[in-house]
Amino acid sequence: MIFGRNRNVKTETVVLPEELQDARDRDGVEPVPEATGPFDITERPEADGYLDLGSLRIPMVQDLKIRLDLEDSTKRIIGVTLQLGQSSIQAQAFAAPRSGGLWDEIRAEILDSVAATEGAQVGEQEGRFGTEVAARIPAAMPDGSPGWRVARFVGVDGPRWFLRGVVGGEAAFKDEAASAINDLFSRIVVRRGDDPHPPRELLPLTPPENMRPVPQPGQANQPGQANQPGQPGQPGRATPAPERGPEITEVR
Repeated sequence: MIFGRNRNVKTETVVLPEELQDARDRDGVEPVPEATGPFDITERPEADGYLDLGSLRIPMVQDLKIRLDLEDSTKRIIGVTLQLGQSSIQAQAFAAPRSGGLWDEIRAEILDSVAATEGAQVGEQEGRFGTEVAARIPAAMPDGSPGWRVARFVGVDGPRWFLRGVVGGEAAFKDEAASAINDLFSRIVVRRGDDPHPPRELLPLTPPENMRPVPQPGQANQPGQANQPGQPGQPGRATPAPERGPEITEVR
């Protein structure tokens, strides 16, 4: 399954060294919106203004925070979570068949998985990237009161790749907050590469040099040690709580 629980995942927040930052970030200048993507590397081969993570190039914009999502058992990076203000999106790129259409299959799986949860609400809606999934799952809020875990799932079929985004925080349920996250997702560049990969296999992600871990408040991590997602609370939940942003999903 591409959607589900995975308790063998940790997360690592990183801060870019100055030489990897976009000059626009240091100068506090907002980037000019680009044409709608996400893009294949053949459409956007230039690397300036992007953070290179191997199969993904992430556009560097002002106030962007980056979190690498690590699989505990293998220590490989299985996704990258991007946060802007009170909104976030986890991006993952997968190999796909030449015929495309992987998002239709995965969307159906997400609908079935969420619908199987008691009290959950899930459905399809039209968004900037086509048909997406909106989900709400009952959950206790930090103060113990009843609440919801809210997420939007978006997907884009590219040439032999598929890019999925899990939107959390305000951008999952506020139209006015979704614009910046949608713009960020639309500027991501996917590098499929020529290596053979079966459909649905996660495309490899690699960290750039000089990235360093940042401990979460109240945690004293050793170098290289990553944080459990969603602390405090249960790790590995498939849909994000509004106050935390996306958590980790199972890739296969």
